[in-house]
Amino acid sequence: MKVSEYIVKICLFSGMLAMGSCGQSPQSSGTVTAPVSPDTLNKMVLIPAGTFAMGADDNTGNPDEYPKHQVKVDSFYMDEHEVTNAEFGLFVAQTGYVTTTEKPISKEELMRGLPPGSPEPDSSMLAAGALVFTPPDHAVPFNDVSQWWSFVAGANWKHPEGPDSDIKGRENHPVTQVSWEDATAFAKWAGKRLPTEAEWEYASRGGLKDQAYPWGTEALTVGQPKANTWNGNFPYKNTATDGFTGTAPVKSYKPNGYGLYDMAGNVWEWCFDLYNANYYGKDGQLAVNPQGPAEAFDPEQPGQPVRVIRGGSFMCSDEYCRGYRASARMKTTPESGLANLGFRCARSVK
Repeated sequence: MKVSEYIVKICLFSGMLAMGSCGQSPQSSGTVTAPVSPDTLNKMVLIPAGTFAMGADDNTGNPDEYPKHQVKVDSFYMDEHEVTNAEFGLFVAQTGYVTTTEKPISKEELMRGLPPGSPEPDSSMLAAGALVFTPPDHAVPFNDVSQWWSFVAGANWKHPEGPDSDIKGRENHPVTQVSWEDATAFAKWAGKRLPTEAEWEYASRGGLKDQAYPWGTEALTVGQPKANTWNGNFPYKNTATDGFTGTAPVKSYKPNGYGLYDMAGNVWEWCFDLYNANYYGKDGQLAVNPQGPAEAFDPEQPGQPVRVIRGGSFMCSDEYCRGYRASARMKTTPESGLANLGFRCARSVK
């Protein structure tokens, strides 16, 4: 087995591959020109307090989206769009922060993500880097992600597809290849925090009740493009009918009812919460400002401290990943940095 193929298998066990949660943006060259402050490009929107029904709106959701239950959240502020490369570049420039994917992984860390009895990796597997979407030119079975994934040494937020790529011309695109730790560090620096999963879904719905998408019930493919998602046949043919094959500049599509952009598609977004497949309550009690479960649990990767990601990405389609639904949940390990996983921040109202 090739090193890259072996690492793909490692990532499957360690939770680095959320379904449909990784991808590749167009390549270009250059560096980021940062704004003066983190709020220069990304204003915060006040989300009013309210109660909503959290969970799948029909019978097409995944098992972890049930039962639908009542949740109350206090008002809070939320970034109107995903944190951009320019904003993250300012954070790095002012703090010297080094992201997770820029650091070599230790043998001990790697072995923790492997099933018992796995052979020890050699040194070539410990290089800093990330998984990059490398689409085939033909249809492949969806149950074998190694058909469209490669580990690329040197892939990180400044070089999302590897050392020969960078982000010139993508300053206003969402930052990717950032881990939960990276997102949390940025939020703390900016005087913000990551949104809870409940806050994220409430904000995503934009004031609509029992609607499948941030824009309502109309199918994604009806009318004008509503979000940056996969068009065509996944993973080998993207017709780009929504205008993009990779990430899109933030605010490329209409906002939802709260004035938030890209709450569906473009990139997955980190939430504060641990992920637990059995977390949604069955007692019928109103949940008030829930902060997530005390312990993580994912039956596909037991023992891993997985965190919630929300919103889907440009890799999502009806045939492979419907993560752009308001109730859709996904998860990955907090160390994961993926080419279409980013974040936006929240702030409590004091």
